[in-house]
Amino acid sequence: MQINIYNEFYKNYFTSNEFKDVFERSMKLLKARKRIFFVGNGGSNSICSHMMEDFAKIGRFQSFTFSDPTLITCFSNDFGYENAMQEWLEVYFEEGDLLIAISSSGNSANILNAVSKAKEKGGDVITLSGFKPDNKLRFQGDVNYYLGIENYGVVECFHQVILHAMIDDYAQKSDYE
Repeated sequence: MQINIYNEFYKNYFTSNEFKDVFERSMKLLKARKRIFFVGNGGSNSICSHMMEDFAKIGRFQSFTFSDPTLITCFSNDFGYENAMQEWLEVYFEEGDLLIAISSSGNSANILNAVSKAKEKGGDVITLSGFKPDNKLRFQGDVNYYLGIENYGVVECFHQVILHAMIDDYAQKSDYE
């Protein structure tokens, strides 16, 4: 049964010391922010839209995502798809903002370029990636979540679990210094 893949990965990943360390470091970054930007493609973009709303509603963050179809097609047409998100960040992202970059494969050029732009503008970055251990996004953030499994369902679901856990923990006023 496929559910066994989810169960086994969940049990191993979320109880690991690596996850606990990364989670604690991401919470420290989160607590120091007022504005959060989310970027992702496809299913990851859906996660971005959902999390943008929850981070605003639950955490009271100013939160943004590159998901409006008109904006995407405009910026993609004018700057090229691989540059669209970084150009959006050029307009809106400010020093001290936080970018949360989600890519299952970790190899999407537009996500990697967005991460570079956020760093260039003096922001911090949390990445969520999966699949191969040598994916390009895996070590690009200040904090990096990596799911070592080549299964879109598991990676996408657990990226959302991680982000839900972050905002839920934040709402509970957990103490991360």
